[in-house]
Amino acid sequence: MVDRQILVAGAGGFIGGHLVDKLRRKGHTRIRAVDIKPFEEWYQVFDDVENHSADLGDLHACRAACEGVDDVYNLAADMGGMGFIENNRALCMITVLINTHLLMASREQDVQRFFYASSACVYNADKQTDANVTPLKEADAYPAMPEDGYGWEKLFSERMCRHFREDFGLTTRVARFHNVYGPQGTWDGGREKAPAAVCRKVIEAKTSGRNEIEIWGDGNQSRSFMFIDDCLYGIDAIMHSDIIEPINLGSSELVTINQLVDIVEEIAGIKLKRSYNLSAPKGVNGRNSDNTLIRQHLGWEPSIRLRDGMKKTYDWILEQYELTRKPALQDAVAART
Repeated sequence: MVDRQILVAGAGGFIGGHLVDKLRRKGHTRIRAVDIKPFEEWYQVFDDVENHSADLGDLHACRAACEGVDDVYNLAADMGGMGFIENNRALCMITVLINTHLLMASREQDVQRFFYASSACVYNADKQTDANVTPLKEADAYPAMPEDGYGWEKLFSERMCRHFREDFGLTTRVARFHNVYGPQGTWDGGREKAPAAVCRKVIEAKTSGRNEIEIWGDGNQSRSFMFIDDCLYGIDAIMHSDIIEPINLGSSELVTINQLVDIVEEIAGIKLKRSYNLSAPKGVNGRNSDNTLIRQHLGWEPSIRLRDGMKKTYDWILEQYELTRKPALQDAVAART
C-alpha cells in the first residue's frame, strides 16, 4: 500500500537516504524523513518528502516523529567504520536511546510495523577469530560476546524489539546488516568503511603518483560486503514478511581485505606497493553471513557480485574526489614546483 505514513529515522545517512529514495520510487507520497544532522549534511535530500532535523535520542522528538505514522524504519545510529567504532564506544552505546524512545513512541502512536537495522557486530567474538570463518548463523549471537560498545547496543536493542512485540503487540522486524557499501556513502573523514576507504586510498595513490597504499591490519582479515541495492531489497522484504526473529542480511561472498584491494586495483588499472599498519583498528579476524534462514523465508539472498558493486562505488568516489580533493592536491603540487 502506497498511502501509508512512513517514518525513516536516520534518513540523512547513507542507507537511510537510499531507502527514502526507494520508497519514493515505489510510489509512496507520505514519507517523513528525520535525522539529527543539519540538512546540508544529509547524504540525500528530497523536496517531495517531509524532512526534519531532530535528535531522536529525545523521547519528545520521537513522539513528534511517530505521530500518525503507520510504518517506522529505524536506521538511526552514531556509527562508522572500525576506526570510529573502536574509539567511540560510549557514543555508540548512547544510540540505545534512539531505538528505545522510538519503540516507546511507536507503541503510544499505534504504529503498525517497526523495522530495526541491527548489525553483524552482535555476533560472539569467539566465533570470529579465524579468517577462514564458518559463516555466522543467527543463533551465534548467543552466548553474548558482541563488539564492545556498538555491538552491545545493537544486541540490547534487538531484545527491546522482541519484548515490545511480545509484551505490547508491536510488530517488529530486525535485520542484521553485514557491511553495506555503495555510492552516496561516507568515503573520507574517519567514519568510512573498508570498501570506501580502499577506493579512496587507491584513488589518492594513483592521483598523487605515490603508488603506495596503507592497509589496516595484515590484510588477511576476511569479510563479506553487501551492495546497497541488495540491502534495500532485503529491508523491504523483511519488513513485510512474517520473520519475527533477527535475521542476517548480508552477502556470503567472502574476501580478505587484501583481495578487496586487488579488486579495486584492477578497477583502477594500477598495482600499488602495500604497507601494513598492524596497530590500526581491524575488527575481528573473520566474519561472513550464513544465509540459510533468509533463503528459507524469502527464497532470496543478496547476490550482487562484489566486483560489480565496487566498480559503481569506485566510479562515484572518483567523481567526488575529483570535485573536492583533486583541485587542492594539484594546487599543492604546483606550489612546490
